[in-house]
Amino acid sequence: MSRLLVIDSLNLFIRNYVVKPYISKDGVPIGGVLGYLQSLQMLVREMKPTEVVICWDAPGGSVRRKQKLKEYKAGRKPIRLNRSFRNLTEEQERENKTWQTGKVLELLNGLPVIQLMVEGIEADDIIAYVAQHEKYKGWEHIIVSSDKDFFQLCTGLTTVYRPIQKKLMTHINITEEHGVHPNNFALARSMVGDKSDNIIGIPRIGLKTVAKTFPFLREEKSATIDDLMNHCNAMPKKSKSIASILENRSLIEENYSLMQLYVPDISPIAAQKISYNINEFEPEFNRTEFITMLARDGFHNVRLDTLLSMMKLIVNNSNTKNTCTSKAAVL
Repeated sequence: MSRLLVIDSLNLFIRNYVVKPYISKDGVPIGGVLGYLQSLQMLVREMKPTEVVICWDAPGGSVRRKQKLKEYKAGRKPIRLNRSFRNLTEEQERENKTWQTGKVLELLNGLPVIQLMVEGIEADDIIAYVAQHEKYKGWEHIIVSSDKDFFQLCTGLTTVYRPIQKKLMTHINITEEHGVHPNNFALARSMVGDKSDNIIGIPRIGLKTVAKTFPFLREEKSATIDDLMNHCNAMPKKSKSIASILENRSLIEENYSLMQLYVPDISPIAAQKISYNINEFEPEFNRTEFITMLARDGFHNVRLDTLLSMMKLIVNNSNTKNTCTSKAAVL
């Protein structure tokens, strides 16, 4: 079976940028770049993908979500480097983060992968769209991210690999651990909210309470907000949590529209451009040129033999004939 590896790229980059203490010979922090390449090497070694699609958040994030919720992702603390580099000012750190991100994009352009970035759209929606794309129908999909938002996309063929926990999440273990089936995960979380995205939930309602209150959410059948309300109204005794849920239908509806990925927020024009990049892609790789790029940027000491071998294997296994490179497309 063909296997698609879909990477939440900024999520993977930030994790390495923050914790990897690597510096260049000139004393410049480069942990985001080297850590990213090492993580990618591990992923392709372990997952052995047929194709790799790397999805980036557009600068500024989701326009639609910010129009719906002005406070969406507001108030986040600045992302700081490893403590080893706390001698840098915040401005220097921002400049370094921008530089490292650009280097990752540039280096990935030398690998046989598809990079996607859509103006005004988050990587979440791009990933959801790619996982549902007609080209990859019948493929196994592995989404790489620490974000629980992707749990809702898990099916028999789609799983989520969480790099920090080094754990593969399936529709089975998600249901077992959380008491909620992926088909109902966005609905459950719309009651709980998401502090990391500044999406406020119903007070004193957690995922465990939701799973206990609505046992039918663990079923494969997709439930609706009406189902939640009907279940609450049918209870002879209304606890405080039940009363809160009934009082906050509009909040649940708003949160669900922000959190659901079953229908990705992709415009028809953007979908057409993404599809073109996916359908016309033919993997191409020049090992010598890539090694030269690494040496030019001072990254020649990193051991990436496995990554380069796996990239060559992706090219060799490709059945397509058109020539296309992996330029990061801002669509």
